[in-house]
Amino acid sequence: MTTRLVIADDHAIVREGIRMILALHDDIEVIGEAADGSEAIELARDLSPDVILMDIAMPGLGGLEATLEIARISPSTRVLVLTQYDDTEYIYRLLKAGAAGYVLKKAVGSDLVAAIRAVMAGKSFLDPAIADRVIKGFLESPDATADEAQYDRLSDREKQVLKLVAEGHTLQRIADMLHLSIKTVMTHRSNLMEKLDIHNRTELVKYAIRKGLVRG
Repeated sequence: MTTRLVIADDHAIVREGIRMILALHDDIEVIGEAADGSEAIELARDLSPDVILMDIAMPGLGGLEATLEIARISPSTRVLVLTQYDDTEYIYRLLKAGAAGYVLKKAVGSDLVAAIRAVMAGKSFLDPAIADRVIKGFLESPDATADEAQYDRLSDREKQVLKLVAEGHTLQRIADMLHLSIKTVMTHRSNLMEKLDIHNRTELVKYAIRKGLVRG
């Protein structure tokens, strides 16, 4: 059975390199490419791929927000994160958002192929370079902090709006990116600020930086 796969990365040369690696394997077929999270969502909706290789840091809608949305609109699609970021907090957030696996870009091609085959078989995959650290961190912090519990109260859509507002996008731009009305975006912003007990955009940006959603 052939795995139908989409590559989501904002660097064309990276996408081309991945294509070349995967072309050596008859059981994997690249059926599409996306340069940002919004394009990845559209391809998930239109093509229903088996696997999406997802970068984290992309312009506009990033990998975390795209993963959340793809889990909602195409639950049969497995998201495999392929990124240079090995920060434990990023890893936890992506896995919690619905990613089936996490591979570092410094991994060899055989590890990437193994990861694709693993998630296609319904398993989870963690890059060997980070697996021990992720598991240790989880065991040492089994209980969510009050701050994490507060963040968890946000809906997936509210988390998307939080990041995009913190990145400086206008409400109209956010509405366009998420295919929502501006009134709905305003409601999400109001709700998330109430849940977080935050009352202005400056504090919202500081919160998003602290949570690692945007870079300071």
